[in-house]
Amino acid sequence: MANRLAASTSPYLLQHADNPVDWHEWGDAAFDRARADDKPVLLSIGYSACHWCHVMAHESFENPAVAAVMNRDFVNVKVDREERPDVDAVYMDAVQAMTGRGGWPLTVFLTPDAEPFYGGTYFPPVARHGMPGFLDLLGAIAEAWRTRRDDVTRGTRRLVEALHRSAALAPSDEVPSAAGVADAAVRIAATFDAVEGGFGGAPKFPQAPVLGFLLGRAARTRDRALLDRVTLTLGAMARGGLRDHLGGGFHRYCVDERWAVPHFEKMLYDNAQLARVYVEAWQLTGIAWLREVAEETLDYVLRELVDPSGALHAAQDADTPAGEGAYFAWTAREVEAVLDPATAAATRAWYGITDGGNFEAGTTVLATRRRVETVAADLGIPEAELRARVATAREALWRVRANRVAPTTDTKLLVDWNGLAIDALARAGTALGRPDYLSAAVRAAEAVLRLAGPAEDLAHSWKDGRRGAPGFAEDHGAFAGACVTLYEATFDPRWLGHAADVADAAVARFADPGGGFFQIGPRHAPLIVRPMAWVDGAMPSANALLADALWRLGALLADDRYTGLADQAVRRGWPLAQRAPSSLGALLAAADARAAGTREIAVVGPASRGAADLLDAVRGRYLPGTVVAAAERVDADAARRVPLLRHRAMAGGRATAYVCRQGACQLPVTDASALSAQLGAPWTAAASARLWPDDTATG
Repeated sequence: MANRLAASTSPYLLQHADNPVDWHEWGDAAFDRARADDKPVLLSIGYSACHWCHVMAHESFENPAVAAVMNRDFVNVKVDREERPDVDAVYMDAVQAMTGRGGWPLTVFLTPDAEPFYGGTYFPPVARHGMPGFLDLLGAIAEAWRTRRDDVTRGTRRLVEALHRSAALAPSDEVPSAAGVADAAVRIAATFDAVEGGFGGAPKFPQAPVLGFLLGRAARTRDRALLDRVTLTLGAMARGGLRDHLGGGFHRYCVDERWAVPHFEKMLYDNAQLARVYVEAWQLTGIAWLREVAEETLDYVLRELVDPSGALHAAQDADTPAGEGAYFAWTAREVEAVLDPATAAATRAWYGITDGGNFEAGTTVLATRRRVETVAADLGIPEAELRARVATAREALWRVRANRVAPTTDTKLLVDWNGLAIDALARAGTALGRPDYLSAAVRAAEAVLRLAGPAEDLAHSWKDGRRGAPGFAEDHGAFAGACVTLYEATFDPRWLGHAADVADAAVARFADPGGGFFQIGPRHAPLIVRPMAWVDGAMPSANALLADALWRLGALLADDRYTGLADQAVRRGWPLAQRAPSSLGALLAAADARAAGTREIAVVGPASRGAADLLDAVRGRYLPGTVVAAAERVDADAARRVPLLRHRAMAGGRATAYVCRQGACQLPVTDASALSAQLGAPWTAAASARLWPDDTATG
């Protein structure tokens, strides 16, 4: 018999709708029940594509004996972290404070007043590897609650007080400096893995906010060492098992330091952020392979994650009925059954497919860890022949894989994740000359406004005709930033209007007088702590997203109110960014932009008078910290809607570009080469940036 979760729209909660556990959704009813029955609350948080969430569900939540204990001794609450990031943020902080680590599934025991007193992540059904068995843990917690209540709850008040202190940083008047940003970059670089790329050891995550910060820093300072770290990491991730070499797109993370074996879920936010970084790295270096990876990633998103509405689905699962990774991994025998012997040999050598495999049951997760010239030499064939055989094999293996049972797709719309994807598609559309990407970005943004909007009243999610919780700060930051990017890609002023509406709502609901933004506002039910997100998780923090959007919006609208709020947010987060730079890459990128000053480019005139050439000169370059406005002519209405265009006119009957930085403008130019000169000489040395561990850095 289905439990209460059967009425949910969340794909994750619906995965648990047939559990024998008497689950509640998060809300007053669950805690009223806990108080009435004098029971602790067992809070379980996860998401639909999470492999270990599925494992714990199969081992414990589908087990009638375990469920009987849960139902007898606890009030059980299940939360989809993607639909309720506010609840997840509070209790993830609590578990990290208690244990020093976190992750999903997140398992937390609460008092009936929602105060945490014990927690962890995955618990096996029986004790192993130093972890207590879940059934034993349930018994111990229930016994302590009945017989030693004071001992159980003694630390809860101190923990909640600590969460309050960490949730809201003290206001700061310290101004982010170029020297401070440079020091943060050096400290992050010190954690770099010079052999395999990435930062730290296993498990390895893409860390797109950090990569974006370092890439922008390298572009501004022409720091070759930073560029090498970014490009080597981008190369290692794209060559390794993190990337789906047949279907495109990236998995969530790798369990090893060599990027060989991933957890196989594919998340919209990862693919959106990584596509943007690869596009920008291509703009900076001109390395064709970076562009190819970006396009394959976005092609995957548009092929497999687009909803009929035009919005983008959240994720694809790690598991299928055949097991984790079975959809993506290959045995040597499977390859040889599909291909002729010569092509099979080339394919095995190129993708590293061995008889023993590198994954479960002798299967191999595809990777391209060796150079094409090395593989071709080993096979004794020309490089062109190797490439042709691999291309043939890729198409054949793709057709075979299409007949396997595919991972399920989480079809909910999340506004913040859609915002990141819209931003990436719009940037790629203009930078790569892909109008299909730009059209997809516009269609997705219109769907968000239609389904989860309007702009001034965003919801966080939408599924099956129902809007979810009111929008959080990260929804407003990501979607406002996406609308600004759409304006810069289309020069349709309506997108600036939408961005301003979203920004105004964010300021009204989330702004703190001391600077920065809370995650939740007056439309949300209160939690034991009102979180203020500074640290990047899998995606940039809410404060970093809002700071970036407000700065860009303020520059285009010539509105100091927006830029001042962005400045206050970055100032407040700056002390934490200095203490833990690897955790605040997105805020550091905003601080770097603040220290350098925003560059403003205005182009006036029709395409027939040279405007297209001027815009191509801008869009072909990676120009962090730059905003762009354009119009065929600047009449009173255009000047009102886009104040950056005020007092701009064509010179000599030709389209004209104006380049300014913080109110200081260079001479207007009508020639694309002159505009390029004002933007600075291209960094030609970047074309030899490191993509392989044995590349020698020069320059």
